[in-house]
Amino acid sequence: MTAFRKNLIDGEWVGDAGSRNINPSDTGDVVGEYASAGVEQAGQAIAAAKAAFPAWSRSGPLARHAVLKKAADEIMARKDELGRNLAREEGKTLAEGIGETIRAAQIFDFFAGETLRLSGEVVPSVRPGVGVEITREAVGVVGIITPWNFPIAIPAWKIAPALAHGNTVVFKPAELVPESAWSIVDILHRAGLPKGVLNLVMGKGSVVGQAMLDSPDVNAVSFTGSVGTGKRVAAASVEHMRKFQLEMGGKNPLVVLDDADLAVAVDCALNGAFFSTGQRCTASSRLIVTNGIHDRFVDALKERMEKLVIGDALDAQTQIGPVVDATQLKQDEDYIAIGVREGATLAFGGERLDRKTPGFYLKPALLTEATNAMRSSREEIFGPVASVIRVQDYDEALAVANDTPFGLTSGICTTSLKHATHFKRNSEAGMVMVNLPTAGVDFHVPFGGRKGSSFGPREQGRYAMEFYTTVKTAYTFAG
Repeated sequence: MTAFRKNLIDGEWVGDAGSRNINPSDTGDVVGEYASAGVEQAGQAIAAAKAAFPAWSRSGPLARHAVLKKAADEIMARKDELGRNLAREEGKTLAEGIGETIRAAQIFDFFAGETLRLSGEVVPSVRPGVGVEITREAVGVVGIITPWNFPIAIPAWKIAPALAHGNTVVFKPAELVPESAWSIVDILHRAGLPKGVLNLVMGKGSVVGQAMLDSPDVNAVSFTGSVGTGKRVAAASVEHMRKFQLEMGGKNPLVVLDDADLAVAVDCALNGAFFSTGQRCTASSRLIVTNGIHDRFVDALKERMEKLVIGDALDAQTQIGPVVDATQLKQDEDYIAIGVREGATLAFGGERLDRKTPGFYLKPALLTEATNAMRSSREEIFGPVASVIRVQDYDEALAVANDTPFGLTSGICTTSLKHATHFKRNSEAGMVMVNLPTAGVDFHVPFGGRKGSSFGPREQGRYAMEFYTTVKTAYTFAG
């Protein structure tokens, strides 16, 4: 029997009308049915969060620690079940789904610890007899809007710090992946959160998301998604003078120099460009390769791509799952065709695949002889498609890597300490990898980019407090 999942508003599960969640590995498989909130329910969720804020923001650290720690422990204990559900609804492999679930547990565990590490400063005033205290306080009601590509990790790294620092939350997950979102909200609810502290409003972004943006009672918005929607979040937030945090696109370069270890470079490219079906904002979609190693690199990469197993996400042998849905599949195919029309060579893949069950299967595509001016090299595709750009030397590689409206992550494969050091300093990206895939980051350190990729304070780790708190300076005259 198909499960029906409701929204959580003010501590109660509510909702009638539902939308279906389809397995991209098997379009005949319905993961579940989910309530779809409207403007009225979004308003009720915001009102509940506002009412719950005074008590939660002044709750002791042990109360917050207990909830987050209990949630972390349950997520970890159920990692196989939750990871399987994630793979089933999003299409990434079972191993990746379980790995992402483990990461969500680690994030909640980290921020459980942060509740006990909150601190301030006491400093002397320039005036005799006056003391100065600098503390951090919760921002208020935080609207959280998350994408479909990391359906449990991204909600975790937004909700956990929001709650740890005393905020209340209205959470709108992506329509394509509601099961993972519902699961972590259910876990947190049963872990003992007071009513109204965390509210789940599943539904259309144009309805629920817009209601959140229109409300003057939402004090901050953390958004991960497309550039276009991010700009709308920014404009609406400026109107209300609220804090906003944006994580948007990426067109990330992986530079491969002549002196690179070829096996390392191919591993980095294969993982960064194609794992998780290339549906990562940190994916290596531009492979910038110097002339001396170019042909050997392309041949070796194609050889590895030929061996990739593309299939049902739940099959233990699968290395690359399906694209998330029909719309994304068409977008991937359109960009491959655009690249070829612009003069690139489709050196490998790019065609739809048939498997035992009907799904959105695409053979990972490699475009060679691409230039950095092509649309396929400048616009985010968000699929298993990578372009190889040939350059003469390191200086040209760096210039091409930086010639992008995005700046999330970048990578370089080299055995030269000189070039690695120079690249780390001069790459115009928020995160830089040396002899590692551009995709793949730790949960306890800052995440974020530059230029059109990100706006606002960094996410994750201790740096998360910059967004989820506001600073207060208090003066006291002892008399």
